[in-house]
Order: sequence, then structure tokens, then C-alpha cells
Amino acid sequence: MHREALSGVSFNLTEEQQMLQQTARDFSRKEIAPVAEHYDRTAEFPWDVFRKAQSLGLTTLNIPEEYGGFGASVFEECLVGEELAWGCSGMSTALTINNLASLPITLGGTDEQKKEWLGRLVDGQLAAYGVTEPGAGSDVVGLRTRAELRGDVYVLNGSKTFISNANVADFFTVFAVTDPNAGHKGLSCFVVERKSPGVSVSKHFDKLGQRCADTAEITFEDVEVPAANLLGGKPGMGFYLAMKVFDHSRPPVAAGAVGVAQRALDESVRYAKERETFGVPIYQHQAIGHMIADMAMGVEAARLLTWRAATMVDEVGNNTKYASFAKAFAADTAMKITVDAVQVFGGYGFMKEYPVEKLMRDVKVFQIYEGTSQIQRNVIVRELFRG
Repeated sequence: MHREALSGVSFNLTEEQQMLQQTARDFSRKEIAPVAEHYDRTAEFPWDVFRKAQSLGLTTLNIPEEYGGFGASVFEECLVGEELAWGCSGMSTALTINNLASLPITLGGTDEQKKEWLGRLVDGQLAAYGVTEPGAGSDVVGLRTRAELRGDVYVLNGSKTFISNANVADFFTVFAVTDPNAGHKGLSCFVVERKSPGVSVSKHFDKLGQRCADTAEITFEDVEVPAANLLGGKPGMGFYLAMKVFDHSRPPVAAGAVGVAQRALDESVRYAKERETFGVPIYQHQAIGHMIADMAMGVEAARLLTWRAATMVDEVGNNTKYASFAKAFAADTAMKITVDAVQVFGGYGFMKEYPVEKLMRDVKVFQIYEGTSQIQRNVIVRELFRG
């Protein structure tokens, strides 16, 4: 399913997109939100929720239809991602990492590779995306993991950290250096099976927020990877693939931040209607009412910027500047909105029995993963002054 070409500017959704959005909204309200507190407290991977989402095709949204997936556009991924994150962005991350891990395969794989690895995801396997290292995250060129060609296999050595779904993944898309002397042209991408000898995964990190989304470190010690698992058609295509992945992945991440911000706004509006001080609902006090008005404007602005970035990559194929606009603005705005939501709730906002403290903890990572808010600004400066 793809977003229909539109004439001029329109904010109307097609009938199919409305149905997709409603499906995700219903799932979020009925399956995610009611158990969000439990999984936040236990930090368990939400297997029951994941399997239900899997049965609806929500975990393989962006896999092309010809390979068994839903064939969603980036814009449609954003519609779904916002709704899922409204319920719990930790669970939303756990449910959608397959979409991220599959992107190097979709963007750089051969037909045979797509049939094999995307087919596995459609059949129920999980994947994880391996870029970040203990000494290199946003600096992709600074990666230290090495892949040395020996005959018909690459021997992989190194480690990756802060990898979402690492403990539950069946395979990884891993970026490694194949030519240390070639700069960004020496980076390559591989599909690595979890069961390969030499692959080990650390325990789940104990995190501030998004606690049920598994995050761990992966170590590769003399791991033999078949040369057939190299993505991009030849060595040295890793940097190109990583940059293309960012164009596709940053708008849905921004949409997740919008979802959390929308939830914080909804909770604040509800509470401000019910809570009274000095004989009136607190929203009638200008200090609170204006704070909530600012929250609402921020949500709407972040959503529209996210939609712009998503439609650009769908229709034009190039959205680097706008992807960074959306990701930085949505993340920073959502952080402020959740902090303000805690303030609206006052002392109750600081208590775990109310939902807004969790929203504030969960949303912080949106300013960090998929490129920090500071890195997004570096990208924007580079794009503005290019040429």
C-alpha cells in the first residue's frame, strides 16, 4: 500500500491510510496502554503484545509486498508509529525495530537477499540494527568493528552497544570497516546470524525509560560471515546505506516523539478539566491554560514537520535536511511537553501512579537515539551551507 500521489498540498488521508491509522490506534489503546505500567516496572520484553502486533502485520510494515510485508510508505509508518508510541514508546520501539533492521536489506540487498532475510521477518523472526559502538555512535566513520575477507567469508571482530532488540533478535544488520584506509568508503554492511559462533549478547541494560525495549551490547569474536551476506553489491557501500537508512528512519522516530507528546497533552487536558483549585478547574488559571495551549501548538507543529519529512522521502527520495528538522524538533518539543505535563499535574505528576512521569522518562531517549539533537543540527548546518 502506498500513499496516493496528491495534487498540491493536502493533509487529507486516503481511506486506506485512515483504516491503517485506526487499526494502530485501537491496538495502542486496547493492547499497549493497559499493560504499559507493568512492562515499565518489570522491564520484560513484551512478547504477548509483540505477537499480537505481528499477527496484524505491524512488525513488518515497511517490507515490500512482493516479499510478504505490508509495503507501507514512510508516511504510513509515521501514522502507525505515532499511535503505537501514544500507548507506550518502549513497546513501540520493541515492535518496530524490525522496520529499522530491514532497511539496509530493502535499500541495498539483492533480490535473493531480500527473499531470504525479509522473508524470515515475515515468517516471525526478529532482527536488530547494529551501528553504535562504545566509542562511536553519531560518528559512523569512526567505527572500529572490522570485517576482513578471507576466502569466501568475512571475519568479523568488534562490538556494538545500545542495540535495540539485541537479546531477542535472530539476526543483525551490522556495519563494519572493510578497508581502514578508505575513510567513509571503507565501511560495509552485513547480515549476521545470531547463532553464528563468536556472537555473544550482554544482558539487558537497565534504562531510565523505554525499559521494556531490550537494549544490550553485542560482541563479535572471529565471527565468520558468508560473503553472500554483504549488502550493497560490493564492499564500501556501508556509509551510503547508513545515510539512506537515516532518511527513512528519522521521520518514524520523530513520529514516535509526537505520539508521546500527544499522550502528554491528552493526559494534561483531562486532568486540568477534573482538578480544581480556588473553586475552578485549573485550566481556567491562565498560567496552566497557556501552558497547555503551548503544548498543543508544539504537538501540531512537530506532527506537520514529521509528515513533511516523510512525504519527501516517499515522493522525492531525498529528505536529509527535513528528516533532521523533524527528528530534532519533535524530540526537543516532546521533551518540553512531557516536562510541562508533569508540572500541570503538580505533585501528582511526580508519582508513579500517574502516567506523565513515565512519559517524561521515556521521551528523553528521542533526543539521543537515531542521531542526537545536536547531531541533527550539525546535519542541518551542513545541508544549509552545501555547495
